[in-house]
Amino acid sequence: MMASMITPKIPGSRSPRAWFACAALLGAGLLAGCAIFHPHVFKTVAGLQLYSVRAQMTKDVDGTLAEVHAWGVKYVELAGTYGMTPAQFKAKLTEHDLDAISGHFPYEEWSKDPQAVIDKARDLKLVEVGCAWIPHSGAFDEATCRQAIAVFNRAGALAAKHHMQFFYHTHGYEFQPWQGETLFDLLVKETDSRDVKFEMDIFWMVHGGQDPVRWLWKYPFRWELMHLKDMRKGTPTRLLTGSSDVKNDVALGTGVIDLPSILRTAREVGVQWYFIEDESPNSEEQIPQSLVYLRDLRR
Repeated sequence: MMASMITPKIPGSRSPRAWFACAALLGAGLLAGCAIFHPHVFKTVAGLQLYSVRAQMTKDVDGTLAEVHAWGVKYVELAGTYGMTPAQFKAKLTEHDLDAISGHFPYEEWSKDPQAVIDKARDLKLVEVGCAWIPHSGAFDEATCRQAIAVFNRAGALAAKHHMQFFYHTHGYEFQPWQGETLFDLLVKETDSRDVKFEMDIFWMVHGGQDPVRWLWKYPFRWELMHLKDMRKGTPTRLLTGSSDVKNDVALGTGVIDLPSILRTAREVGVQWYFIEDESPNSEEQIPQSLVYLRDLRR
């Protein structure tokens, strides 16, 4: 089964909070054969962002989760609970032998009531809690960026108190020029290096004209998670919009993104969790192809 190909990866040893997460997962029996015990062996560990099957989930939660499990996926990242309470959705995941590691929650919720977000995350038993979009009109600007910095620092400090790691997911619009650098540099430098980490979405990095490997090395201890995607040949890039036709998502290894170099560097700089995210309407066909591609990279 594909499940034997996906080895769970322990959160890194950079902080006591990370070790708390490790202990929790060890107690749950989730870390047998973990890659950290083979530090010189490159292994790709991949879960699935359930947004990839959002259309199917709105119609049939049980059937879709069963399909995800049948693909050999064990670890998932969440973006909503499809009309259920967090506790109800967690129970559904458990029924289908799926473990939620990470979740995205709206910026507005982090801004207005971060404790309520943490309460939801606790019910879902999440280790990583994040935000995937900063609302803005027109081009992303410094004022909006600084507002987000304040929100993220508060969210990160609160998450830390509950032994969770807060993160922000890149979308490409953050690379607007700023004082010889970019607004993403400002976002990284002005957020707490311990409490605020980042999830690199490699599609949106490339879409924004950026080199994922360069950014992994520029801020090597800030990248906690990664979205694995590939980009259709001919997709326009160097756009700072965070928007692209979802059909530009293709199965891993069939597009233009240099996945082996990115994955090798990601491991070297300490990325902890990897999730396939496929926003294409063909995701049900493409996700199994992507899992096979990752399996072949580990040979």
